[in-house]
Amino acid sequence: MPLLISELLGSVFQVILFSVIPFIWWVITSRKKENFLKWIGLKKLKKESSMVSTLIITVAATLIYCILTSSYVIKNLEGVTTATSQFAGQSYIGIAAALAYGYLRTGLSEELVFRGFLLKRLSSKFGYVIGNILQALLFGLLHGVPFGIATKNIGVMIVLTLLPGAFGYFQGWLNEKRFGGSIIPSWILHGTINFISAVLTI
Repeated sequence: MPLLISELLGSVFQVILFSVIPFIWWVITSRKKENFLKWIGLKKLKKESSMVSTLIITVAATLIYCILTSSYVIKNLEGVTTATSQFAGQSYIGIAAALAYGYLRTGLSEELVFRGFLLKRLSSKFGYVIGNILQALLFGLLHGVPFGIATKNIGVMIVLTLLPGAFGYFQGWLNEKRFGGSIIPSWILHGTINFISAVLTI
């Protein structure tokens, strides 16, 4: 039970924390033009192409990302504590905590910042392609740098920056080009991957 309570409280705190800078930015620049949730991308999905092709592309991209990342992590990060290590040995409480971890602490908070705030602001300044590359690079660095420091291995840092970065670019494309700028698709996808990763350690 302490893990579930800790994860729920931590998730709420992280979502709030990750929303502070976007909210202040919105108050200063866009408060009179658009409500905050729509501005950040928490809005109704708008299908802009075939759902079948979108589903096929999403499943293929996700499988490639998960296979490459998990095989690299298994081979190169033995003994390194990861974010999902806390769920090891937990029972059904671990599954409930993993839901909060996957969909709130990491999925929602990171999507608000990267695909919601950064991608939309950078795209309006530099155009979609550059904006998506920049947010994806920052997203990749958020993952790669801690592992590079933990392992003292530049190769680990580079690979674990590039793989999440490439998937972050894909998530930006999915939201902006297939669902009218809503971050809900990448939130669901991101949360599901992290939830499954956590459950697999239980």
